[in-house]
Amino acid sequence: MQNSQLSPDLLPKHIAIIMDGNGRWAKAQGKPRVFGHKNGVSAVRKTISTAARLGIKAVTLFAFSSENWRRPEEEVGVLMELFITVLSTEVKRLHKNGLRLRVIGDTSRFNQRLQQKIAQAEELTAGNSGMVINIAANYGGKWDITEATRQIAQQVQCGELGVEDINESLITQHLTMSDLPEVDLLIRTSGECRISNFMLWQLAYAEMYFTPIYWPEFNEDSLIEAVTWFIERERRFGCTGEQVRALMECQ
Repeated sequence: MQNSQLSPDLLPKHIAIIMDGNGRWAKAQGKPRVFGHKNGVSAVRKTISTAARLGIKAVTLFAFSSENWRRPEEEVGVLMELFITVLSTEVKRLHKNGLRLRVIGDTSRFNQRLQQKIAQAEELTAGNSGMVINIAANYGGKWDITEATRQIAQQVQCGELGVEDINESLITQHLTMSDLPEVDLLIRTSGECRISNFMLWQLAYAEMYFTPIYWPEFNEDSLIEAVTWFIERERRFGCTGEQVRALMECQ
């Protein structure tokens, strides 16, 4: 089996990533935490490029959770500025490659400049048909489900829906990313083994891959290793990294 050609159908359609370990990686280098966040941008670029070449349908990156506001004010400020800079510099590259960028989460708490950058980036890439990149910013899985519940409750209150109409399918339709496949593979870096309030509903049947690698060190080989592990988990037969790499040449 290992020598046979791998079918693209075996790949995960939707990969979610908790990009963890920036601060600890920086500390190990004797640098401030913000140094890790800035170096994490390179890992984002490599991950998006590799996933697109593999033909993955969607990638969701956990950039800033609703709990991250508790971090030191200076670090939050740097993260916001970094977010603006990355949106400005990367979105043209994504658009050129036909990729679509979306930001999911409660963006109303961000300053007007960042909200404007988000709107511009989403508008520029909205018509693209390639891989969808979701950036989860001020996002939480509980928030997502709560917002969906509130929308449904309002529809019931207005008489547009009956209580008997509420089911799993209806709730799914009101969640963020409802137009995308649910997550097949969750990757978390830095050795932590929890999902930290990330996409609670969409992760219901995901395979969960935890790696000790800190996020700034995550690269093409790291993603291929995770995808290879997924195929072995899902299909219960041997798969090699070389087979996964070969798929990138076919896309």
